[in-house]
Amino acid sequence: MTENDQTYAVTLRDLEKRFGDFVAVNRVSLDVKRGEIFGFLGPNGAGKSTTIRMLCGILTPSGGSGTVAGFDIIRETEEIKKNIGYMSQRFSLYEDLTVEENIDFFSGIYKIPGEKKKARKEWVIAMAGLAEHCNSPTATLSGGWKQRLALGCAILHEPPIIFLDEPTSGVDPISRRSFWDLIYHMSGEGVTVFVTTHYMDEAEYCDRLGLIYRGELIALGSPEELKTGQMAEEIVEVMCERPQEAMGLLEELPGVRHAALFGRGLHVVVERATDAIPAITGKLTDSGFHSAQPEKIVPSLEDVFVSLIEARDRQDAGQQEFTK
Repeated sequence: MTENDQTYAVTLRDLEKRFGDFVAVNRVSLDVKRGEIFGFLGPNGAGKSTTIRMLCGILTPSGGSGTVAGFDIIRETEEIKKNIGYMSQRFSLYEDLTVEENIDFFSGIYKIPGEKKKARKEWVIAMAGLAEHCNSPTATLSGGWKQRLALGCAILHEPPIIFLDEPTSGVDPISRRSFWDLIYHMSGEGVTVFVTTHYMDEAEYCDRLGLIYRGELIALGSPEELKTGQMAEEIVEVMCERPQEAMGLLEELPGVRHAALFGRGLHVVVERATDAIPAITGKLTDSGFHSAQPEKIVPSLEDVFVSLIEARDRQDAGQQEFTK
């Protein structure tokens, strides 16, 4: 194993996946450190799940190279499967089996030695808080319980890397927070966690994030780096009454790219906040808004996400126009 393999759990160079003429993943390059919580963000159809399936040895790349746990993603897929855990948004459980039967089934799949099976089963049951549900059919569990059981089954064999594909989709906020506590615990023990999510609050929990759009990695960094270094525009938060009405008025102003409802106020994307704030204040005052409070703020991840995608759309539209 090379020094690079010891430092990084995942390495990708120009990874590609094509289905006929359609490019699902386009020359993605990145490194994920061992023990890191790495978040993969992107809209539906952006290439997140396709990338994960290549990393798990399920899909063969069309081009590029990479390693997972030190093994080549093209030549050593069977070794990769032995050294990772994978949890999909559908949880990959057998609902007609009981909790205990699911654990036993996955113990067999992962070929856990007989002398370790009992200890690992007890660990999963304790970790998931399912001691009172061991004999319950999995179909009767709530989404949060199924989620914890699915995680336990995915890491029965104590893999150094786990891939979580939209793992909190469809579960309640309390279960989501509890699930992330488990992720932090695993990361603290040196497990690398590679997770896809479309929840912006969850993205904040990650050590680093990659934003993928139309198969391309268009941004990479910590949440703080993305919020402070990726947007060309600036954000003005406006707290006022009747924000829906105010939104239409402000989008008419020069230098305002667009405005969006955000909580009880607005996030207004502007070219320069110092120029925009007096104009926003004047426009709202003239229109009968007497308590507006415009203020420049650090962009949220959602602001950055939308801005980067819109910038890429403008770039692509310009290239298409140029080639006509």
